Amino acid sequence: MAGKQSRTLVLPKEMKKSGRFKQFKNNYELYLMLLPALIYFLIFHYVPMYGVLIAFKDYMPTEGVLGSPWVGFEHFVRFFQSYNFWSLISNTLSLSALQLIFGFPLPIIVALLLNQMMHQKYKKFVQTVIYAPHFISVVVLVGMMYVFFSNNGIINNLLMMFGGESVAFFSQPEWFKPLYVGSGLWQETGWAAIIYLAALSGVSPEMHEAAIMDGASKFQRILHIDIPSIMPTAVILLVLSVGNLMNIGFEKAYLMQTPLNVSSAEIIPTYVYKVGLQQAQYSFAAAVGLFNAIINLILLWAVNRAAKRMSGSSLW
Repeated sequence: MAGKQSRTLVLPKEMKKSGRFKQFKNNYELYLMLLPALIYFLIFHYVPMYGVLIAFKDYMPTEGVLGSPWVGFEHFVRFFQSYNFWSLISNTLSLSALQLIFGFPLPIIVALLLNQMMHQKYKKFVQTVIYAPHFISVVVLVGMMYVFFSNNGIINNLLMMFGGESVAFFSQPEWFKPLYVGSGLWQETGWAAIIYLAALSGVSPEMHEAAIMDGASKFQRILHIDIPSIMPTAVILLVLSVGNLMNIGFEKAYLMQTPLNVSSAEIIPTYVYKVGLQQAQYSFAAAVGLFNAIINLILLWAVNRAAKRMSGSSLW
């Protein structure tokens, strides 16, 4: 009897193993296609992670990562006690929050509006126009902003033409965040709307037809059919966006910085770049970058857990 019970306990595990092997065997082509991506992430993302050790060491290039002396949390404490710690945190969080507040719902609105367009040629034209800015490089984008918003730029010339005064957009700290967020919305909104348009294309036309037969307006159909259909996609993208809340690219912020607006434009990525590469403080820069990554990981875990409880959709 005991032997029979032991066999019944082992059998489900054997069946699971055989089922997984059978699934792998039947779909081995898909796994082979996935293999290059796995190798890429392994080589360029996981193997270099041992370099994080320099955040806990006084790194010396001549000694290498393993040969450099261990200092523990000395660099972290130094960063926490630095005079600009709170200004860096405040600038990074406020800039990320503004991007999230304005940049997350706007692609959803654009996708819902495009989905309601009946004229296909005009719809394709609008899509092309709003997608195009995504392919402009950051350097060219910032150059365009200087052309438009510099002291002798187009915007200031228009202001003075209508009797206004010239505004030093790149010299006043309060203008940095509006310019940064506004240019990001112009460049990325159309591209970010693609995934929502793909989700909306999966909505059954029969649902809209039934709603029209019941007398539902366009707004009611958007509210009760389209939005619930894209909600799982929106939740996943929201989790990913919050998980990258502290991970702002330094390129545009660095290019937009001037000596007069640096109090508002200095964020953690630009600070890591300056300290790590320009001042060669590798261990200190690694500690600041690791701190930033840990904050992102905590935010990702917390938001993913909250999204799973509230909507049932999550990354894991």
